[in-house]
Amino acid sequence: MPNRMSVGEAARSGTARRYRPRMVPTLAAMVAVAVCIPAGNWQLRRMHEKQSLRAQFDAATRAEPVALASLPVTTDWASLRYRPVVAVGEYVARRQILVDNRVLAGRAGFHVVTPLALADGRVVLVNRGWIDQGASRSSLPDAPPPAGVVTVRGRVAIPAAGYLELKPDAVPGTVWQNLDPARYAAATGLAVLPAVVEATVAPVPDDHLVRDWPAPDFGIETHRIYAVQWYAFALLAVVLWLRFIRPRPEPGSDG
Repeated sequence: MPNRMSVGEAARSGTARRYRPRMVPTLAAMVAVAVCIPAGNWQLRRMHEKQSLRAQFDAATRAEPVALASLPVTTDWASLRYRPVVAVGEYVARRQILVDNRVLAGRAGFHVVTPLALADGRVVLVNRGWIDQGASRSSLPDAPPPAGVVTVRGRVAIPAAGYLELKPDAVPGTVWQNLDPARYAAATGLAVLPAVVEATVAPVPDDHLVRDWPAPDFGIETHRIYAVQWYAFALLAVVLWLRFIRPRPEPGSDG
């Protein structure tokens, strides 16, 4: 006589089948959590990095100006980002460039960048300010630097290393798309420092350039919001998984 499963064994078997997680929802939940949690962690790390940059900016803006000539050749320029500095030297007018596509108050213009030769032989690029493009691009604006020894008061800026150029210039001329000290040094033969001084005080006589350097947008809140969203997605995946594997009452049962 064939063996028959007892009522208790059948009940236990049915319960096990009802509690066994379904394969597709389980895999989907695992993938979602595996993607969302690391993404949220990355956003948190970026938020902390931006908070450090913000703290560096705040500390630098409160610091006393430092003489550029007193900084050694081995200076960690990135640590001096936004730091007020004073530089004394002579502008190399023939090596001045205009950085294109700089917009101020809705108007297109250029940043006027001129190398400043320091007394110790080093050269630093000075972003002297913004100038209007004018009525036509066929005629570049004229913004000659002051002659003789000048004192430049400004702040340290570190140009972005990664930038996009629609049409890189094989031999850069007066107008540049981006400000890159290393590329400038290679093109001109001037061994400029890896940092740039953004002038904050007008010279005498005034050159009428606009020196408006707003505080950078560090995007701290953006990273915070994205982190919360990724963690919320991971939590939602777990909740949905629990919903799918929740045992359902058999048809006709009282549960």
